[in-house]
Amino acid sequence: MRILIKKGRVINPATGTDEVLDLLIEDNKVIKMEADIVEKAERIVDATGCFVMPGFIDLHVHFRDPGLEHKETIETGSKAAAAGGYTTVFAMPNTKPVADNADVVNYVHNKAKEVGLTNVSQVGAITKGQEGAELADIEEMAKAGIITISEDGKSVMNSQLYREAMEIAARLGLTVLAHCEDINLVNGGVVNADAHTTKLGLSGITNSVEDVIVARDIMLSRDTGAKLHLCHCSTKDSVTMVKLAKEEGLHVTAEVCPHHFVLTSEDIENPEDTNYKMNPPLRTREDVDALIAGLRDDIMDVIATDHAPHAFEEKNTNMKKAPFGIVGIETVAALTYSELVKTGILSPMQMAEKMSYNPAKVVGIDKGDIQPGKVADLVIFNPNETYKIDKNEFLSKGKNTPFHGREVTGRVRMTIMDGNIVFER
Repeated sequence: MRILIKKGRVINPATGTDEVLDLLIEDNKVIKMEADIVEKAERIVDATGCFVMPGFIDLHVHFRDPGLEHKETIETGSKAAAAGGYTTVFAMPNTKPVADNADVVNYVHNKAKEVGLTNVSQVGAITKGQEGAELADIEEMAKAGIITISEDGKSVMNSQLYREAMEIAARLGLTVLAHCEDINLVNGGVVNADAHTTKLGLSGITNSVEDVIVARDIMLSRDTGAKLHLCHCSTKDSVTMVKLAKEEGLHVTAEVCPHHFVLTSEDIENPEDTNYKMNPPLRTREDVDALIAGLRDDIMDVIATDHAPHAFEEKNTNMKKAPFGIVGIETVAALTYSELVKTGILSPMQMAEKMSYNPAKVVGIDKGDIQPGKVADLVIFNPNETYKIDKNEFLSKGKNTPFHGREVTGRVRMTIMDGNIVFER
């Protein structure tokens, strides 16, 4: 199918392009990108006033499939991803069974291809069953197609075991996606440890829970040469340590999620509103300001979602019992635009970098680039539409969000994956 996109503002970090152009797509490739293309096409899309960017790439989603399909499936997760402008996602391994072997990897990859709405790359677990006792067969999973490993949902607390995994990752060219949490320091905490949450009567999680493991993981990356990507950073000291690691020339990158740059722990008004329970927790204004500055100054490379759907009945309990996590894949583009781009903190080019070009570079895939000859994965984003987020419109099974009813500006209008329109509003 030929698709001609007319008069969109093409923002492509790979080439530094930021101008109004037409794009012609044929089969699964971009074949022309220039002003005023006059060619026949089965579909002509008027993108006047819209950004045309490389399809977003999420390094951090939970699609819950296999085994936890009451929360999300590869199909519902893919639909939500396409609605959010995502053409590639990386699915964390804490499924049931855990993605610690080639069979589960093959299952996810085959099912995602059948659904055909987004590219799903399964992340391999670091240890068997994510139990932290014995390494998974990382080489077997690499042969099955994984390009990343993670213990997301927890940290590998045995530093020697983790070091061995990093050595394997370095040898195989895999990126390590690190969830940084010293489980021994959590001590039953459910939200950030600060004066506001103490007043609410909630047990706190200190910044050191994250910071101690960030420091350890950076040291192990330096020792092994492994590519380390720090997931869902939430503290000011994480930003400082990433900056220092980069100054030292280490293979260290980092991501921030929208909930961590939009909200603070002060936004928790009801101590039983479990839509504000996520891991890491919402931090203080000082931390949020540091994260925003880190994104602005290109210390923090990536905006990811940590999309974590849960069933209503699982979240509909008290703060202590509810699972950590919120959905995010359908709200991230609007929140990023509203809070960071519209306010002048980030440029539209930086938005495209952090949501597409940089994630592709972090994991070493030939994506995040829409120049001629490249696969046609792209998103058309309308920066002018203002509306209220409505969780009842989500295509994800998960409705667990603290952003329901929040007014935002910017909406995904169309997502094209592999030359096919997979979402249109």
